[in-house]
Amino acid sequence: MGNSKIGLVLSGGGTRGLAHAGVLKFLKEKNIEPDILSCCSAGSIVGSLYAFGKSPEEILDFFQSVYFFNWKHFTFNQPGLVSSAIFSTYLNPIFEEMTIGDLSKDVRIVATELITGQQKVFEKNYKVVDAIIASSCIPGISTPYFIGKEMYSDGGVLNNFPADVIHNECDKMIGVYVTPPQDVELNDLRSIRSVTTRAYELLSHRTEIYKFAFCDWFITSKKLSKYGTFERKPQRLEEIFQIGYEEAKRTFSENEEDFISIFSKKE
Repeated sequence: MGNSKIGLVLSGGGTRGLAHAGVLKFLKEKNIEPDILSCCSAGSIVGSLYAFGKSPEEILDFFQSVYFFNWKHFTFNQPGLVSSAIFSTYLNPIFEEMTIGDLSKDVRIVATELITGQQKVFEKNYKVVDAIIASSCIPGISTPYFIGKEMYSDGGVLNNFPADVIHNECDKMIGVYVTPPQDVELNDLRSIRSVTTRAYELLSHRTEIYKFAFCDWFITSKKLSKYGTFERKPQRLEEIFQIGYEEAKRTFSENEEDFISIFSKKE
């Protein structure tokens, strides 16, 4: 299997996306190296940093040091609580003018073009920073992001788990999904916010679930549902990272013989 192409799918999920970095840490330990990445929202941040050459621990440091999802610092009189352009403050020092084609991996980043209602897949000639911001603007939280006359919002609106974007190009695929629905009871659904959040969560999950079957190795954890989209405390971020690592380790050990033959790059 030395020449097989391995795909890696990284879902959206705000700061829960740090679980992706935990998974990458485990893959590195096992010398499993994906060739193609398909990423959405927070997954596009982690995937691009990884394809740039950042280690999983450096990705954790990035999230901790800049509080990427700490929206409370910003309020603007625009269609969103925070300007999407603020992202570039954090991303430009790393990626500068790099295009996706300059990265060390084949990376695809999905976003939603709001005017046409179509999915956009950014690759090759697009600037990394533009693609990440376009994919990461959560509706109602951050303003839409313009590239020319095109108006972009979070890739998760249409495709939070973009396995379908690359599954025809891969021999084997690993998927990491960081937004599993929470287990709830009647008493948890007593407010407008809780009911609305639950409804959106279920709708989103249902549109993604069929794509899980594209993956030869699928990694998720119910534990992640206990964490919010905008975690701020360094300890909570480390816990999310660790959940990703431990879940990758657990699922690998259950299928170790199969996975070594499927995913190992060694001849």
